[in-house]
Amino acid sequence: MDLLRFITCGSVDDGKSTLIGRLLYDSDSVSLDVLATLEKRRATTGGDVDLALLTDGLKAEREQGITIDVAHKYFTTPRRKFIITDAPGHVQYTRNMVTGASNADLAIVLVDARQGVIEQTRRHTLLASLLGIQHFVLAVNKMDLVGHEEVIFQKIVADYQAIAEQLKLPNVVAIPLSALNGDNVVRRSSFLPWYQGPSLLEHLESVPAATDANPNEPRFQVQYVIRPQTEELPDYRGYAGRIQSGTYQAGDRVRIWPSGLETVIEAIEVNQQEVASATAPQGVVLRLRDDVDVSRGDTIVPTAAHPAVVRELEATLCWMDERPLRAGRKLLVQHHSAMVKAAVTTILQKTNIETFESQGTDEAKLNDIVRVRLKTALPLVVDEYRQNRVTGAFILVDEQTGATLAAGLVAATDREYFTEEVPAEAAFSI
Repeated sequence: MDLLRFITCGSVDDGKSTLIGRLLYDSDSVSLDVLATLEKRRATTGGDVDLALLTDGLKAEREQGITIDVAHKYFTTPRRKFIITDAPGHVQYTRNMVTGASNADLAIVLVDARQGVIEQTRRHTLLASLLGIQHFVLAVNKMDLVGHEEVIFQKIVADYQAIAEQLKLPNVVAIPLSALNGDNVVRRSSFLPWYQGPSLLEHLESVPAATDANPNEPRFQVQYVIRPQTEELPDYRGYAGRIQSGTYQAGDRVRIWPSGLETVIEAIEVNQQEVASATAPQGVVLRLRDDVDVSRGDTIVPTAAHPAVVRELEATLCWMDERPLRAGRKLLVQHHSAMVKAAVTTILQKTNIETFESQGTDEAKLNDIVRVRLKTALPLVVDEYRQNRVTGAFILVDEQTGATLAAGLVAATDREYFTEEVPAEAAFSI
């Protein structure tokens, strides 16, 4: 049974938590003890079961009726396993949305049928697109509050289709629904007879599953060097980490980056047992034939693979700090286990959330999406994000406080301006 990871996003009060709660509730994926708690609460407060409580676990979330942190939920149907990420809708929590979307295969963009497409709808769609999500669902929620009117739904679809065409989104499906009442969430609704498409769950079960990122280009970054130096294992040296993409086999000739040293994989261990091969995203220990210098953050790849080993790169940033970013600022780049000092040498452009056009700027403010040029003190081993979502992502960290300043996506690994090839038209269906 395959796995689909998806995220719900959109503006605050569009009903994201309620939608996830309805999916879990109507697909019989809520445990009996949780159901008993919900029923007890309903008996105390009156009204219907508060489905949002199935995802809003923080006390502050329950008190304010909003989502603050990213929540992950898991459920299974006879056809597929799912991991759901419930992202906050407030602008101030955009950083949490970026975190949640980084591993998603599909984005459900909720729109309140009474409000239509608004700025946060555009911002979350843009971020999901930048993060490489290939499948989008435009979920027009609260159709019961607009009399289930088809004309209202079609107006919102047309507005969002303009966004899809601007961003060249590859696959978009629009579904009218009511998360509170369950219309078109798990089962199709008789209240929307003019809609002939699938319910939300039916669509989620039919979306093609994502394949491993860049399977022909293996990547492995060292997280920990294991040297027990015990009587039983006096000379043991292993390099632990998670295979980021591709497949590794015992006997592969590999190169250590950024040093460039070559050696051979003598053995691969999974759960302390030797195996002939291992594939992403398995956690493994690699043992090398030669006693070469390998440290935390180094990358081990087959000699036939060609990652970029760079000290300068261009990247797209979602700026997450109250203090604006300006050219010349020094900070740290954390690329998985590797952390190096760096400086932002140039802010090339900023994306206008309203038009999605690029415009010149000399600073990036909170939640701005900007293109920058970075220079690092030591080489980084990266890929462009469009080629490998795992090795093309990083974060920027404040040297003094350790706070996360930005989420970054590698756009180009040389000094030439990089233009991404995209299809001529977006694929949009209802």
